[in-house]
Amino acid sequence: MAETYKGEAYCVKCKEKRQFEGIVNVSDSGRRMAKGKCPVCGTTVNRILGKA
Repeated sequence: MAETYKGEAYCVKCKEKRQFEGIVNVSDSGRRMAKGKCPVCGTTVNRILGKA
């Protein structure tokens, strides 16, 4: 089961911080990133969480 994240991220399209729910992935550089959708406009938002 994939790890989930619930919190805030900056939406580039809305230009505001939005609450979102997303799935945590590990990037190529070893950082954990939460990736989800903006609840207002539907744009993909990312939040870097730190090293795995």
